[in-house]
Amino acid sequence: MENGLGVAEVVRNTVERALGTPLPVGVSAWDGSRAGPTEGPRVVLRRARALRHLLWSPGELGAARAFVSGDLDVEGDLVEGLRRCWELAREHGLRGNSPPHRRWWELGRAAVRLGALGPRPPVPACEARLSGTRHSRTRDRSVISHHYDLGNEFYELLLDPTLTYSCGYFTDERDDLETAQYNKLDLVCRELGLRPGQRLLDVGCGWGSLVVHAARNHGVRASGITLSRQQYEYANNRIERLGLGELASVRLLDYRDLTDRPYDAVASLEMGEHVGADNYPTYLASLFRMLRPHGRLLLQQMSRGSKAPGGGAFIESYIAPDMTMTPVGHTLDRLETAGFEIRGMRALREHYARTVRLWARRLYEHEPEALRILGAQRYRVWRLYLAGGGLAFAENRMGVDQILATRPARDEGRALFSGEGK
Repeated sequence: MENGLGVAEVVRNTVERALGTPLPVGVSAWDGSRAGPTEGPRVVLRRARALRHLLWSPGELGAARAFVSGDLDVEGDLVEGLRRCWELAREHGLRGNSPPHRRWWELGRAAVRLGALGPRPPVPACEARLSGTRHSRTRDRSVISHHYDLGNEFYELLLDPTLTYSCGYFTDERDDLETAQYNKLDLVCRELGLRPGQRLLDVGCGWGSLVVHAARNHGVRASGITLSRQQYEYANNRIERLGLGELASVRLLDYRDLTDRPYDAVASLEMGEHVGADNYPTYLASLFRMLRPHGRLLLQQMSRGSKAPGGGAFIESYIAPDMTMTPVGHTLDRLETAGFEIRGMRALREHYARTVRLWARRLYEHEPEALRILGAQRYRVWRLYLAGGGLAFAENRMGVDQILATRPARDEGRALFSGEGK
């Protein structure tokens, strides 16, 4: 060992020499050594393979693989640990990809001294392995299945009783998760101006929460589509159990195959991120085609700047492969290009930070059951996903917005000008 130093001291010294700044978190290593700050979060290198992950896949992906495999862990507040590391990355121009050559070389030399060199570590089994053309129907089904077909039992642990897997809407500090999701679903229905007897289409309907809510509380004939078989089966069983079969239904269908127009209103909540930049015009054309003239669209979608539009290496490898997020202004431009008229927008970023925090609390409260259902690696994926996602919303690196738009009628201008539209 270098000058009798333990592994943790060598790692700390290497990182601090490369970055020229003190390490923001403590470090513990497999030889029992400790270094760095004694207060706050602590990175735990459980075995030498943690460093090999970083050597073979420098940057965010290597760190994620080390964490998911259990070779690297964090003691203490995971969110705070990530916050400190993100702050360090911003200060030193680290973008989550391969570090500059000098920094990588420093890590490599340290690995040699620590005896951590070796073959590429196995990639965690739960990392997505996809084939086929990006955003083809077959590949999109595989992507959706990777994230959503984990077992309805798990999502019942994580989500509120309606199984609403999108941003809630908090109107009071005392609102719990179920109240916030009820508020959001009802807000969507009010923005769409739903009235009894109208037809509503929910594109990317999840477990049917909006379909059920709109049918029960607003008397509409609600139809949803999803690519997840488990969501499809759960939603229809739920509809049958509630006696809503005459008003509600969910189909296993790709948005590109929709034909049963027209609808009075269309909603799509956090589904547009999954269609891809190249297919986004096709997606909006499908939504436009399904609406009657004067019909309303409510699009709820996450937004992100030009850096890491897919969410970063971890998200793209473990959570939502092929995902694309854009600034909200780009989405507004695309909606107008597709023929929609923008009628309003509501930013919900702070609401999502709170929503994710409550999901994370439920995950930890149900840790034994979640571990049983997911297994250790996938459970660690969700720990990291919720911690990092909530932090991204809290720090304004990601946003989420509700956009209300309408499909104009061809003769609308003439009717308004002549007074016929009064």
